[in-house]
Amino acid sequence: MSKTTTAKGEPMLVAKRSLDLRDLVVKYGFIAVTVLFFVYFAATIPAFRQSSTMFSMLKFTSVVAIAGLGLTMTMVVGGLDLSVGATAGMAVTVSAMTMVIYAQQGWVAFLAVILAGALIGAFNALLIVSFKIPDLLATLATMFLIQGLKLVPVDGQSVSSGLILRDGSVAPGKFTHGFLQINRGSLGPVPYPVVIFLVLAVVTWFFLSRTKWGRVMYAIGSNPEAARLAGARVGRYRAVAYMMSGVYAAVAGLILASRIGQGDISAGNSLLLDAVAVSLVGTSVLGVNKPNAFGTALGAILIGVLLTGTTMMNFPYYWQDVVKGLVLFVALIFSFTLSRKKQRFVAAVPL
Repeated sequence: MSKTTTAKGEPMLVAKRSLDLRDLVVKYGFIAVTVLFFVYFAATIPAFRQSSTMFSMLKFTSVVAIAGLGLTMTMVVGGLDLSVGATAGMAVTVSAMTMVIYAQQGWVAFLAVILAGALIGAFNALLIVSFKIPDLLATLATMFLIQGLKLVPVDGQSVSSGLILRDGSVAPGKFTHGFLQINRGSLGPVPYPVVIFLVLAVVTWFFLSRTKWGRVMYAIGSNPEAARLAGARVGRYRAVAYMMSGVYAAVAGLILASRIGQGDISAGNSLLLDAVAVSLVGTSVLGVNKPNAFGTALGAILIGVLLTGTTMMNFPYYWQDVVKGLVLFVALIFSFTLSRKKQRFVAAVPL
């Protein structure tokens, strides 16, 4: 009798052990990959171990990470903001015009950029919530609109000190020292962009994970109709998500403008794909299989580690997109293939 019971029990024991292993891989696999790459580069490249390299890496990553955090907000409510790169580019142009053409102080440029980001987010919300246009189509249209509009007031040219205006005069202003400190300054050894990134990451995590508003946003992203029937103001929450995305993209644009020191009309063009990548990578962290601030931040850091390490190993620059693509492939496998297998396997295991 005991022997028969053991024979019947063995398959279930093996199944549970296999399930536990798969669960560990899904939950901690991506964190383990990040740690392994970090240890490998630190062991093989002496300069990689220096604190200055670490802060430079985080500083370089901060722009993409902040835009990704804003994008995460829209993904939580079941949408996707394709205008984040264009919004960051608009922030660069607006800040440059404010200081160079209109000779205003850096704090005025800061306020103008934040306001511009909020207005772009509100415009997206109007299209999506009021006019019922699908998220992807609405934000795609906004992206093209912003990319064109930012060129009109500057006649399609980058804005920098000494710019010749339409009337033949020279632009009277320049990028102020205080504004340039957004990228060049530091809090102790930590550069300001890294401080801004970490603060926004913690605020976003706390908002989404520890407040009722964040939980309602997740409910809307999971089932908007059920959330509406439960009393949630779905349209208002979605509008807030897109406005926050616009503001986050504007903050990323501020750092980018301070970094390059001029209103480069091509700034932000590649930001969208990178922000989407880190946001999607973040869904695989800790096996949550949903957009989250911690995952987005870690995804940005992982890509930063890989790009910094491969660059220091003298990999050609054109391998960078290959690296990003491979990381995204692995993340999607963790998020969808392994987690789905785990769910099907759970259903097959007797309780």
